Amino acid sequence: MSLRDLQPFFAAACALLVLAAPQCSAFGILVPSSVITRSSAGTTESTTATPLHMFGNLKGAFSNDKSLGKVDASPGLKGGPNVSECMINGKPVKAVAGQRVSQVAAAARVKITYSCKKGDCGTCEIMQNGRIVKACQAKINSGKCDIRTL
Repeated sequence: MSLRDLQPFFAAACALLVLAAPQCSAFGILVPSSVITRSSAGTTESTTATPLHMFGNLKGAFSNDKSLGKVDASPGLKGGPNVSECMINGKPVKAVAGQRVSQVAAAARVKITYSCKKGDCGTCEIMQNGRIVKACQAKINSGKCDIRTL
């Protein structure tokens, strides 16, 4: 069902609830307005429809916002992510500084044995820049990084 199919239902709902025209105009509904005239010949009733345009009341809502419509030349991260050159078992890999070593190793298809993935057991110990660390907890340094599995 499209919005056009639902317009009679919205019009009926507005008419039944006796809502004001600005509230019905948000739906783009034609609100019937009846005019009853009395003359010596009898009573005459004529019905006309007043068009209420969808969101017509919001026409000037954002007119004071100067930033609308402007497109940033470089959307996203300014200058891009901080990429580090890493070597995992002699294999060159690009990684983002602060990324977990376990994620980088998995993306490079380097097998590291894990047991708890919380840093408690020590089965995932690796050598990162000459220090023994746990791969599930260690993060990639900015700059050069050398990782060796044990």
